[in-house]
Amino acid sequence: MKETMMCDAVATTAGACLGSSTATVFVESSTGIAVGGWTGMTAFVTSLLFLASLVIAPVITIIPKAATAPALIFVGVLMMGSVREVDFSDMTAAIPSFVTIVFILFTYSIGNGIAFGVVTYVLIQLLIGRIGKIHYLAVILSLLFVLRFAFMVTG
Repeated sequence: MKETMMCDAVATTAGACLGSSTATVFVESSTGIAVGGWTGMTAFVTSLLFLASLVIAPVITIIPKAATAPALIFVGVLMMGSVREVDFSDMTAAIPSFVTIVFILFTYSIGNGIAFGVVTYVLIQLLIGRIGKIHYLAVILSLLFVLRFAFMVTG
């Protein structure tokens, strides 16, 4: 498992350097691992298929964007399966989870949804006086997200 996670970390870093969303890299690799791809052969085959897609991509653009809706709905349903694991009786977990889901939908961005969810979590923990419960990385991420959104708004 250690080697798999290290491979995932390297792939995520390389993907981020090449412009890919880190959430996408994580989801892709965890999906491969979930279906039994431990040896790296799944990643190799996937890379070959991505290379083939460079040739096929112009042909696929003929398909109207509306035709992809069923696949996106299916992926959304699969993602919603994780929501049942949220403890909605604990508002310190429920509110950030809700904010994350809502902002993913409103901004059409998983990254923005996660950013607003992390900031909400940190703010709630600060407001109820659980400063010791907040991990320092969550605080750093929150500050970076707030700065990012502040600079986006002010230009």
